[in-house]
Amino acid sequence: QVQLVESGGGLVQPGGSLRLSCAASRSIFSINIMGWYRQAPGKERELVATITSGGSTNYAESVKGRFTISRDNSKKTEYLQMNSLKPEDTAVYYCMCRTWNQDVYWGQGTQVTVSS
Repeated sequence: QVQLVESGGGLVQPGGSLRLSCAASRSIFSINIMGWYRQAPGKERELVATITSGGSTNYAESVKGRFTISRDNSKKTEYLQMNSLKPEDTAVYYCMCRTWNQDVYWGQGTQVTVSS
């Protein structure tokens, strides 16, 4: 079992930045993939970014060049640095992880609102 707790969401103006954090309840050395998804009102949950245990990253086209995913295994935490935020980035952001056993865990979500 892995519990994930997100933090760092909030209200930001267009063009601004936020950094989301996701703290895991246990070591993430054995976790293969960690990532971020988001869900806007009336829309399906969509992939934002993922990072493997080896550090390989994958991004949705809509966030490439603006968002950066990272993980710090020593702190059991993954991050999502979001720059140049747009109103269309407004959503609830969820962190997730997938273990080598293919078990998937989700955080409770954190709201990000981009508005002037």
